Amino acid sequence: MTNEKKNLDVVGHRKIFYCISCTLIALFIVLTFVLGLNVDIMFKGGTIMTYTYTGELNTDEVKDVVSEVLDQTSTVTKGENAASKQTTVKIQLSSTGGINEVKQNELQEALEEKFADNELALFESSDVNASNGMDFFFKCLVAVIFAAIVTIIYIGFRFKKIGGISAGIFSVVALLHDLCMVYGCFVICRFDINANFMAVLLTILGYSINATIIIYDRIRENQNLKGSKIELEDLVNLSVTQTLGRSIHTTVTTVMAMSVVCIVCTIFGVKSIISFAFPLIIGMLAGVYSSNCIAPTLWVMWRRHAEKNPKKSKGKTAKQSGRR
Repeated sequence: MTNEKKNLDVVGHRKIFYCISCTLIALFIVLTFVLGLNVDIMFKGGTIMTYTYTGELNTDEVKDVVSEVLDQTSTVTKGENAASKQTTVKIQLSSTGGINEVKQNELQEALEEKFADNELALFESSDVNASNGMDFFFKCLVAVIFAAIVTIIYIGFRFKKIGGISAGIFSVVALLHDLCMVYGCFVICRFDINANFMAVLLTILGYSINATIIIYDRIRENQNLKGSKIELEDLVNLSVTQTLGRSIHTTVTTVMAMSVVCIVCTIFGVKSIISFAFPLIIGMLAGVYSSNCIAPTLWVMWRRHAEKNPKKSKGKTAKQSGRR
């Protein structure tokens, strides 16, 4: 009796979890239309111009010059050339046909005049084809779909005693939930949708599924131990309670490491790494939440539904659930 009282009632609060998740996803959709997406040049196409300079350079002033000359917004970042060790400033301009030579010369003259003391000089200029970015995007999308299919098949075979295919499907639903949270982070934080975005998604795919598999494994073990002595809801609550500490400890360790990365990058102004590390933290936290509160509770609902509609499911569903 004492152990049962300490068990978390995850299944009993499932509607609260679903409402929270649905509300956040709806919010992200609304913000996408209200705020828009910052899509990287690799997906839109355009021109990248890199200049070398000396001394200190204000990127906001560079943006103002670009806006005055070309009448369009730009993305300006500082960097360093690995070979020559020269400091550089990179200007990214989105366009379908690129920036012609005349416009580039006008911009260069305006920049050289504005930053005469910085010895600013053109290092390189290149046009970016949007099709290259889209090819990369579709390859990553294929990888996500393939990973989802493999996950369903793997869980289907490994946990067939607890209705493996359904468990696999709901684990993928939890993964999609985590990917939505990562997407929302990019929208709210105004990070560019670029290679970092795809890298975070693929990383979360592997990280989150591990926590879900641990819970399913504990459900299977407890079902073998308890048999028909425990209700399905209590079985899941017990299993989640037993594995939650491990999931939290594992995630906190990783999140702390990534938090240090974010802090260091913020101090030194390395925005490109922050746009990977911070969304990854959000994805990891979402993974703990979905693995414990979304996937197993959806699985319970499906098993209950299958019992009420035995003709639409296999007759052995009730026997596999480990209840009376």
